[in-house]
Amino acid sequence: MLLEKARVRERTRRRSLLPYGLLLPAAALLGLVLGYPLARLVVISLQDYGLRSLFTGKTSFAGGDNYAAVLADPQLLPVLARSVGFCAALVLGTLVIASGVALLLQRLGRRMRTAVTLCLIAAWALPNVASTLVWQWLFQPGYGVVNWLLTRLGFGDLTQHDWTTSPASAFTLVWLLVVWQSVPFAALTLHAGLSQIPRSYYEAAALDGAGPWRVHRTITVPFLQPILGLVTILSVIWDFTVFNQIWILTQGGPGGGTTTLGIWTFTRAFSRNDFGQGAAIAVVSVVLLVGLTAVYVRRLVRSGEDL
Repeated sequence: MLLEKARVRERTRRRSLLPYGLLLPAAALLGLVLGYPLARLVVISLQDYGLRSLFTGKTSFAGGDNYAAVLADPQLLPVLARSVGFCAALVLGTLVIASGVALLLQRLGRRMRTAVTLCLIAAWALPNVASTLVWQWLFQPGYGVVNWLLTRLGFGDLTQHDWTTSPASAFTLVWLLVVWQSVPFAALTLHAGLSQIPRSYYEAAALDGAGPWRVHRTITVPFLQPILGLVTILSVIWDFTVFNQIWILTQGGPGGGTTTLGIWTFTRAFSRNDFGQGAAIAVVSVVLLVGLTAVYVRRLVRSGEDL
């Protein structure tokens, strides 16, 4: 009897360890791909790592001097506010437009839905550097298609208009590009969630005389809440670290008006050859991103428990 109980406990213990064993290869890969670069970044942020150190390999320990210099820099608060505000605008725009596209896909016929899905996949699969170069050509002064089209539509002579001359228009240019790149994934994900909602709920709401907005608010949104949370978290992670699009289109200008944390990190490290402070800014960005994500995940879990 005791032997049988021991065998049962051993099988139970093995079954409880099995999920961890299955996750171990993925955890090891993530530790190798992400863990080492992050640890190396933290180490460099604690060193006086400049151009000489890059060639000689010799560095001196700086402690918290790099972090103190970054936190005391007057650019920190404007850059931080700009980064958070731009990220919020990108996430909000992505969710609103993607929700509309997902609802549109639900109402389209099979052939048209397939065609729109293929277009969304094609837009999403295009590398962001390539799509940014195309965007740059579209809004190019002199021969840009967008300037030519706006001129033809009667908005004035905009053929020589430069969209990067003011921070507002430059951020609008980047916002349009990033949202255009982000909408396909979010829209297809939300469309997959919409397809899983039982039609009987909508039929019952129609019999009760509920209008479209009430149906959307009481049926669609609650069912999509977990997927909306996932898309929001992923969008925050992606949009907070936008770099290629801003750097190619504006390089942080004009006058630093489009400089976010990613651009500030790059310019501090490679323009001023102060890799220690650049690494410190990057570490601060990672901490802020982890904090924002953790707060949102905690709220999402609590709302799920309340449901």
